[in-house]
Amino acid sequence: MLGNYYFAIVGHYDNPVFEMEYNPTMKSMDSSQSRDQSYKRDDHRHLNQFIAHAALDLVDETMWTTTGMKRFMMLHDVKNEDGIKNFFTDVYEIYIKVLMNPFYDMNCKIESPNFERKVQGAAKKHLSL
Repeated sequence: MLGNYYFAIVGHYDNPVFEMEYNPTMKSMDSSQSRDQSYKRDDHRHLNQFIAHAALDLVDETMWTTTGMKRFMMLHDVKNEDGIKNFFTDVYEIYIKVLMNPFYDMNCKIESPNFERKVQGAAKKHLSL
């Protein structure tokens, strides 16, 4: 199922630890369209951040969090429950490996290109059906 996905790992203090937008149908465009799309993407990203932040209290009350009080948030516009569940499982395993790194500070942003590449691979595997 093709759709737009926004994934975020939110820290204990409601700070974004990792963010990623995934759209499996990105198409090439000329520079004027690219500039217009860039503005729309920025607005869309801010809207996604706002919605995810507004939903944190509800997630804390009804859903599980990791042992480090991290929340995995996914905004999507298509129904793909199995794909999202499998994506979360894979990302959680990747995230545990990051936590095992003694040089990683628990509440800092994850800026590892290796982590981002693996999360994108999991998105391509589970969200691009």
